[in-house]
Amino acid sequence: MSLVPRCIAELEPYEISRTPDEIRREFGLGRVIKLSSNENPLGASPRALQAMQEALQGVGSYPSGGVRLREVLARKFDVSPANVIAGSGSEGIMSNIIRTFLCDDDEVLTAEGTFMGFPVLAKSRGVVYNTVPLRDWAFDLQALANAVTEKTKIIYLANPNNPTGTMFTRQEFDAFHCRVPDRVLIILDEAYFEYAAGNPRYPDSMHYRYDNVITLRTFSKAYGLAGARIGYGFAHEELIANLLKVKLPFEPSGPAEAGGIAALDDLEFLHTTLAVNAKGLRLVTDELRRMGVETVTSEANFVMTVWPDADRAREVYGALLRQGIITRPLRAFGIPNGLRITIGVEEQNQMLLEAMRKAVLEPASTTPQLANR
Repeated sequence: MSLVPRCIAELEPYEISRTPDEIRREFGLGRVIKLSSNENPLGASPRALQAMQEALQGVGSYPSGGVRLREVLARKFDVSPANVIAGSGSEGIMSNIIRTFLCDDDEVLTAEGTFMGFPVLAKSRGVVYNTVPLRDWAFDLQALANAVTEKTKIIYLANPNNPTGTMFTRQEFDAFHCRVPDRVLIILDEAYFEYAAGNPRYPDSMHYRYDNVITLRTFSKAYGLAGARIGYGFAHEELIANLLKVKLPFEPSGPAEAGGIAALDDLEFLHTTLAVNAKGLRLVTDELRRMGVETVTSEANFVMTVWPDADRAREVYGALLRQGIITRPLRAFGIPNGLRITIGVEEQNQMLLEAMRKAVLEPASTTPQLANR
């Protein structure tokens, strides 16, 4: 008799990208560029690094559990600390949402081809997991509203969506929300908010609040603190109060909290990050399209390329890998013919484009087919 519940035994774990050291050893390469995890190519905010270094002096004591960061975020976004939660990345808060609000007979609903961390968390709870197809690589909010049942408890939306980079507008979201019962909790994942916020059509959820919506954001992307594992969320105080009952009492760590607080003040670093990304996104998108590569218009810090079939996507992935460029195959996201590419600094983008030219021109029969690892 197995001690492992069926919902866990049948679960496919989150696939972590291959590392530069691994690729260097495998192919005997000198330089390897990782463009697979949507990390900030500039690294972390200098102020955040300094604050984290200073916070290390206090690691002998338990941290505040995010209280200080919650207060700073409340002032910044003009809400009460009772409307804010902090955790170990937005995924950490998402995990707490699953634990707090889902019961055995509940169902969750989202789109195919979205952030793969959510299905791992939701399916681990053993509940029914429902999806609808993307439409033009974007969330089909009308189809999602049509798919709501009496048992639907949580709907997950990512805006912009990972891995496609597409977004929905305020008008589209409002029309969708009108059709969703109040008893349904909507997770609005805005991990790439900073990159999309300059688009006037982007619906910044802090400019409007709904009682059944939880907004999630992170310091992992634009602020460059992916390794610190620090994120936050906004919601009605009743939802936050119940999440606080479930989350680990001393999460996030003291250095992570200090880094997040300092990063919010480092506007110069944020502005530089967004400028570098905007320039690189235009360059990479335009050049890929000139090569005849189908590329989805993105509002984030990455682009998704679409290939004729899964075999060709694997071939291109392998051809890039042999040249020291790590991209993200999207089979695990439900898009087997897709590759996601993070935007780097100018030198990295140029190296990517040169490698892609060789991969595109290289006959498929001679391009290595490597496993998606």
